[in-house]
Amino acid sequence: MIDVTLANFQTEVLEASLATPVLVDFWAPWCGPCKVLGPILEKVEQAYAGRFKLVKVNTEDEQQLAAYFQIRSIPTCILFVGGQPVDGFMGALPEGQIKAFLDRHLPSPQELQARAEVDEALQAAAMGDTEAAVQRLRDALARDPDNDDARDDLVRLLIEQGRLEEASAALAPALGKLPLPLRFEALRHWIDALEFARHDPRGQWPLQRFDELIAANRRDFETRLAKARVLIARGEWTAAMDELAEIIMRDKKWGDEVPRKTYVALLELLTPPKRETAVTAPASSAGLEIAGHAASTADPQAELVSRYRRKLSMALN
Repeated sequence: MIDVTLANFQTEVLEASLATPVLVDFWAPWCGPCKVLGPILEKVEQAYAGRFKLVKVNTEDEQQLAAYFQIRSIPTCILFVGGQPVDGFMGALPEGQIKAFLDRHLPSPQELQARAEVDEALQAAAMGDTEAAVQRLRDALARDPDNDDARDDLVRLLIEQGRLEEASAALAPALGKLPLPLRFEALRHWIDALEFARHDPRGQWPLQRFDELIAANRRDFETRLAKARVLIARGEWTAAMDELAEIIMRDKKWGDEVPRKTYVALLELLTPPKRETAVTAPASSAGLEIAGHAASTADPQAELVSRYRRKLSMALN
């Protein structure tokens, strides 16, 4: 338990909640129910062993904080996640109700362990130990089968290693989700292109042979799509999107819209995965720091994705 003031609210609550949920207990020394609730909260914090962080705000000393969060009755508790208040309760609730409140918002111990294993896997992959990374990601999914980040990382890693059968098997459980998350549909298109290049005779063609056929018939969409898949398999994704755009401009509905779907999949694959990162927070009129979006710097990858999104939009119009 930490005492929080206006001076350290930014660090101890907003920034801290980017990594671990923070429960803020607004109390006062003269408040009887506050004296009842305080020990219960501290007991729950110990029992939850790091799943959340408890801090206390003395509303007598920190009236700006109390006014900013419109605290009209104490005790009042507000839960912060990702730099934002997400829920709260008033009054000295019993221990069981507090736990039920927290369990609606906090990751389970299994989810926390899975997240730790994903972090370890990414570190192992960065150091070149792909087998360790694959095993840790499999362990994370065994603990938390709904961990989409772990599944995405595992499938990508297996694809990069050329282990397409394993990648398909790891992806299969996610393909049954409705609606299907775009990231998993994108991975399926990537695997399909690699399988095409591996098993279809055209996968071994030189690009010049595709170009000769296309020059003879600009509407030879089968050849254009085959060329795009070969380019995807070679890692030339922007060139593949250029070829797919040629099909889309000429016939938006051709082939059950596979060219468009493949193009969208490549945009998703080119977009860096979102990870939890610290943000710079602007000051509010109340003197608080409120979490917001950091000023973005020029990102060549983001600019590339944006440019090809615009190109797709033009092709569809």
